[in-house]
Amino acid sequence: MSSFNWENFLRQWSQDVLESMEDVHEELPLEVIESNWLGYPGATEEQIAFAETRLGIALPPSYREFLTVTNGWHQTTPFIYKIWSTEEIEWFALRHQAWINTFIERYGDKCKNSLQSQFTMPSISDEEYLVYGDTQDCSKFRLEYLSTALEISDRGESAIYLLNPKIIAEDGEWEACFFGDWLPGADRYRSFREMMQAEYQNFLELR
Repeated sequence: MSSFNWENFLRQWSQDVLESMEDVHEELPLEVIESNWLGYPGATEEQIAFAETRLGIALPPSYREFLTVTNGWHQTTPFIYKIWSTEEIEWFALRHQAWINTFIERYGDKCKNSLQSQFTMPSISDEEYLVYGDTQDCSKFRLEYLSTALEISDRGESAIYLLNPKIIAEDGEWEACFFGDWLPGADRYRSFREMMQAEYQNFLELR
């Protein structure tokens, strides 16, 4: 278990959202506003294990830790309205194949060639792809991964959170992605935790 304190982090985020996003109040249940908590009761180990069995894969550590604190989430930024619970997470292609197809059509042959590779050879080299932080180029995205990504949020303002089981670090963390219609690829992070920390900073800058 990592030393990251999800509860403190999320309680601060809850307070900041509820204080600065007045329009959110119209969408939230009164008890959520009064509690100053945008989360839910934490998932049990049984709920997480059931989701892993349903999906056929073990979820990454930081995402599991998040779920034990809150099984879903109401709002992170103006672009993402809800993070799914263990019962709602699903493979991206099962719900949004049309979105994937539209993205392929928009970016043409590059995407088509990526998907035809069948993962035998990455469409972008590791040297170009495995770059995170300020020097990352979001267009350097292996579009073939959309077909195997895990959707962990609702589709907000043409954006969604994805986890990528094709890129797993030694500590078991999966690459995490913010995928939006206006991006030529995706903003990628080493882990779910790093994505949430970055999204919180994005929220603070936008409010």
